[in-house]
Amino acid sequence: MESLIGILKVLGLIAVVISLFNIIIFVHELGHFLAARWRGFQVDRFQIWFGKPIWKREYNGVQYGLGWLPFGGFVALPQMAPMESIEGGNREDDKPIPPAKPLDKIIVAFAGPLFSFLLALLAGVIVSFIGKPADFVETTEIGYVQPGSPAERAGLQIRDKIVKINGREVHGFYGSLDSVQENIMLSEGQEIEFTIERPGEAEPVTLKSSFTIDEGPWYKRKGMRRVGIWVPNTTVVGMVSKGGPADQAGLREGDVIQSVNGEELICRDRFLDLVEQAEETTLNLVVQRGGEQKTITVTPVVPKNSTTGRAKIGIGFGPTGELQEELVHPSPLTQVGDSLRMMWVTITKVVSRDSSVGAEHLAGPVGIGKAMFDLLTTENGWRRLIWFMVLFNVNLAVLNMLPLPVLDGGHIVLSIGELLFGRPLKAGILEVVQTGFALLLLGFFLFITTKDIGDNFIWGKREAPVWPDAAPSKVVEPPS
Repeated sequence: MESLIGILKVLGLIAVVISLFNIIIFVHELGHFLAARWRGFQVDRFQIWFGKPIWKREYNGVQYGLGWLPFGGFVALPQMAPMESIEGGNREDDKPIPPAKPLDKIIVAFAGPLFSFLLALLAGVIVSFIGKPADFVETTEIGYVQPGSPAERAGLQIRDKIVKINGREVHGFYGSLDSVQENIMLSEGQEIEFTIERPGEAEPVTLKSSFTIDEGPWYKRKGMRRVGIWVPNTTVVGMVSKGGPADQAGLREGDVIQSVNGEELICRDRFLDLVEQAEETTLNLVVQRGGEQKTITVTPVVPKNSTTGRAKIGIGFGPTGELQEELVHPSPLTQVGDSLRMMWVTITKVVSRDSSVGAEHLAGPVGIGKAMFDLLTTENGWRRLIWFMVLFNVNLAVLNMLPLPVLDGGHIVLSIGELLFGRPLKAGILEVVQTGFALLLLGFFLFITTKDIGDNFIWGKREAPVWPDAAPSKVVEPPS
């Protein structure tokens, strides 16, 4: 019964994501539709998703339908630029269609992004009332430096406080464009300059670090820039593998590991290092359980079916506690402004030669849908999802305003040219250009969709660890 409820819950969340997707598309296309009606355009079809309709119905001279390619939607307007390459042929009609005025074409083309922007503002108003989790790590202190990493070679140390990256002030470790993690990932050039405040040093210290990027297989996106540092956090046991060293030693879900062999533990990544370095060697853990401390000895081992050869004790981690999740109530304009800034940074980094961010890092419908699903499955997920509606609709409005054929911005550019030169571009030339860009756009969607699928749905073979006989471990109760 529990498994059935779980399946129904997942299906329900998927239905919510698909519904929101369709609402976003519908509102954008509704802008075109209403503007076209207002300006007296002939409207042939109003369709959500592209391709041959799997459902259609005609009402008041307009065919409404649902296509089979989930890449957006369209309103078929014969008086605009020819779009048959992605919308299909216009419906046959013996009546001649009068040409539309360029200004009317501009109004109709602009209405779609305008409605997306208005939907973003509406979602922003809702967020300002109900609030959203801050999802922000306030500190910029380093809690972990990976051995052998670029950060270690550059001289960064635990307890260093990062104040600037490449000359820009940073606020928080991750969760905003001004944070440490985002400034590392979005940095440009061959080195990253850190300005730090170090305990015992009177003046800030400046260090330069290289970075690493995980390439991965072709069907996945390459990683973002990393230097090998992380924020201080709490090592909470979230899961214990049955029969593993941790289980035999008496570790339990909810335990907080405070020290290892006398070393204070300020980051769980350091704990992983200590475990891997201690194969067949006993570790003495001081654990907080409820209101008391316990000393637990555990011996890491390499599982029999391990593919990495790394020693483990068989635990998963729970919430680390560094993320600030209290509700904040930003104004709608602040949310839209932040979304516009994020969009601007994304576009400039994608086109920059000195950045490691490429077009492959953009998300397609599959990736966006997976992100929405993941948001829904978190605590306060519905609040996060409404905030995501602000970001997504701003992105949709901006991208559609790019001056490229097929997009709304391309229609506006063509109409401005028609105003300036007194005549439209020849239909034959325009159709070739539109078709070419439509094919390029479809190819790009397919490209990023392979990355979406590779990142989110293709995993290596996962097996439960097979544990060898662990060395004796024990729980030492505190003195009474």
